[in-house]
Amino acid sequence: MVAAAETTLQGLLEGARQYQVPLYQRTYSWTEHHLERLWEDLLRLAEDRMDNPTATHFIGSLVLAPSPQNGPAGVQDFLVVDGQQRLTTLSILLCAIRDHRVATEGAEHLGRLNEQYLINKYAPQRRLKLVPTQADLDAYVACVDSSALAGEGAVGAAYRYFCAKLAQPEVAPEIQRLEEAVIFGLGLVSVTAQAGDNVYRIFESLNNTGLKLTQADLLRNYLFMRLPTQGRAVYDAHWLPLQERLTSAELELLFWLDLVHRDARVTQSDTYARQQAQLDRLTTEEQVEAEVRRFGRLGELLRLVLHPEEEQDPAVRFRLERLYAWGTTTVYPVVLHLLDRRSQKTATSAQVATALHYVESFLVRRLLIGRATANINRNLLSIVTEMDKDLPVDQAVHAYLSVGRKYYATDNDVRNAVRSLPFYTNGRASQRTLVMRWLEESYGSKEPVLLGKLTIEHVLPQKIGPEWQRMLAADLNPEENVTEVHDALVHTLGNLTLTGYNAELGNSAFPVKRVQLAKSGLRLTQDIIDSERWGRPQIQARAESLAERIIEYWPGPTAQTTDQNEVRWDLMVKALAAMPAGSWTTYGDLAALIGTAPQPVGNRLRARPVPNAHRVLQAEGTVSGGFRWPDGRTDDPVAVLTTEGVKFNEHGVADPAQRIDLEELAQLSGVAPEDLPQRLPRPRLAEAQSRAGRFAEQLGVLQDSRVAGATLALLDRWSALGGSLLYGDAAETSCFLMARERGHADGDIWPATIYPSGKFEVVFQHLSSRPPFDDAALREELRQRLNQLPGVDIAAAKLTLRPGFPLKVLIEPGAVEVLLEHLQWFYEQAHLSDQDSTIAV
Repeated sequence: MVAAAETTLQGLLEGARQYQVPLYQRTYSWTEHHLERLWEDLLRLAEDRMDNPTATHFIGSLVLAPSPQNGPAGVQDFLVVDGQQRLTTLSILLCAIRDHRVATEGAEHLGRLNEQYLINKYAPQRRLKLVPTQADLDAYVACVDSSALAGEGAVGAAYRYFCAKLAQPEVAPEIQRLEEAVIFGLGLVSVTAQAGDNVYRIFESLNNTGLKLTQADLLRNYLFMRLPTQGRAVYDAHWLPLQERLTSAELELLFWLDLVHRDARVTQSDTYARQQAQLDRLTTEEQVEAEVRRFGRLGELLRLVLHPEEEQDPAVRFRLERLYAWGTTTVYPVVLHLLDRRSQKTATSAQVATALHYVESFLVRRLLIGRATANINRNLLSIVTEMDKDLPVDQAVHAYLSVGRKYYATDNDVRNAVRSLPFYTNGRASQRTLVMRWLEESYGSKEPVLLGKLTIEHVLPQKIGPEWQRMLAADLNPEENVTEVHDALVHTLGNLTLTGYNAELGNSAFPVKRVQLAKSGLRLTQDIIDSERWGRPQIQARAESLAERIIEYWPGPTAQTTDQNEVRWDLMVKALAAMPAGSWTTYGDLAALIGTAPQPVGNRLRARPVPNAHRVLQAEGTVSGGFRWPDGRTDDPVAVLTTEGVKFNEHGVADPAQRIDLEELAQLSGVAPEDLPQRLPRPRLAEAQSRAGRFAEQLGVLQDSRVAGATLALLDRWSALGGSLLYGDAAETSCFLMARERGHADGDIWPATIYPSGKFEVVFQHLSSRPPFDDAALREELRQRLNQLPGVDIAAAKLTLRPGFPLKVLIEPGAVEVLLEHLQWFYEQAHLSDQDSTIAV
């Protein structure tokens, strides 16, 4: 049974009462955004009460329960089950009002506000009317006592915010009305549980109906619900240090990693339920306390994983920093396990460092052969549960990674991949750069170069002019052409280096590049500088040299017998079979998709029947001179493609707008987007509110000021239309134009995603499953509307993919206005069901 009543702050705080925030509640967490909304509501309420003194503003509910601890006679004690953030904020605001009025009007306001709303004057054992969580208590007491410590933490930040607002000249005449608005005008519903009710169950059910708690919050709450008598001591001794060491998101990660050590199949969404089931097996408070201590010990180790610079052993620190930079959380279970083994004296720092080196080698070699993410989660999450516990940890890790189908590339795999695979389109961009930087470090130069700002440079440029074409032509075999050879070489590791002069080098001739690269002082560029020309023989010779260095620097599997890098011809067939009529792709894009070079793709398509093989053209959009129908047909492939809807110009070049690129091939064949070169790894754990700033910062770095300004203006205008912005959490921070968010009856929906690297991506693939745009006619109308933008020509064949156009389109005269007109149309279509439901009501 519960009792509910409407009340005000006066009704809650007057009289001898104490409201205690239980240990299982989260700490005070209101930010300036929340405070600003409350302040604006108060200003409006104070103004309304000038004309209507009984006006109120409802700010939510407060869920209370009788405290199990009996207070002194005459004092009513309650636990704050829900609403502590609001109640704490209003109490801090009263402290700020009190101090402002004391400073500007006189000391009489000190006793009046203290004794009525902040303290129980005649019950010193229950002095505070509100008792926050232990972590916030000192800062809150400082506010109540007007102490100099009132500036500490989130509590202090709220106090300073309100003090600054009250000090504004225009607010001074309104101080009395503001105080009255706070005390008498803010309306709440007080819901009070009955004695004997399970308070935590009430709290848990509130979370299920909308209170936004993390799984870490819920688990903390459940832990301390199981500690009715020892909770305060355990909190102070073990939990508070853990909470100060790790953020809420990192705590949740810790609890998941703890579960993965026992069962690699546990997902992060199951963390709370699975940990709760573990705790239910504990029967005494001592056992629960031991569990909290264990979490505290693991938390110290996870802190090292997430902040490797704090590790004391230099060899272990070096490996931890590298794995952290790699940017995949799937290595965390084994890293945490290794550090735990060391803390329990069953492994040495040297063994841990060696084991981490094997993990790094495993990741690097997989990337080199184009298998960066294939079954990676399963392989890495299972190390702890499946490796041989009788072996030393470094040998156990190496042995586990070396057996089975884990794509731990052999030395021969590495040699073949470095020579022929397009390294630049494998895996994730930041990981490719890391491999190049680590290769440079492997030379151990006595005068190391600062590598942080260096980027990957194609020595043979991605776009070549006549001088480069002549250089490549000198090495051609009779049946080859320059385009095919360029495609086969340009992205291989032998053609790549690091430079800080990427923009200046561009498509410069080789003699110019040699001079610029010589300035870098990198050992990685030495063989390039020593070459008189840069054609296929030089690129392949450098590839062979780099392959041997990689083999020496990153050890391979224990058994070097199985080639784990067979080409995914099945994936090629799947992608080609899914290509729609009216589209074409290239040998190079197919090769990058399946992990090989363009030449073997052409040979395969000539030798075996593959659906839609005629839709594969050379990079410039022409039919290869070596094209053959494998079944002996003699049809002109250009005629066949024209019949299907592909447009050719007078030179026999296919329309580039109809080309299905690498990313779109991946979409057609079901390859995860993070496997593609434009996709970047997850960064450090970060708060969502900083993502908008990261997006704007990356946009400013990667685009010129006009493009960046037009893009940000577009986002502002989209928000003004009623849309919202959702930012991704990858290293390249994308921005989703949300027309409907999660929780809407028809589901979330967005027309496009914007990438700071320069793409406005239209998400037809996403829209095809979201009403009302699951209707192909609406998607087609959106395509036609977008094609009204200058320079935009999205092919009809891409209506189930995620095509796009460059952000520089937005600086064309009138482009933003035209785009906004069509985005408004999209927004209105997305909310038609809202209008229908309103009419129905």
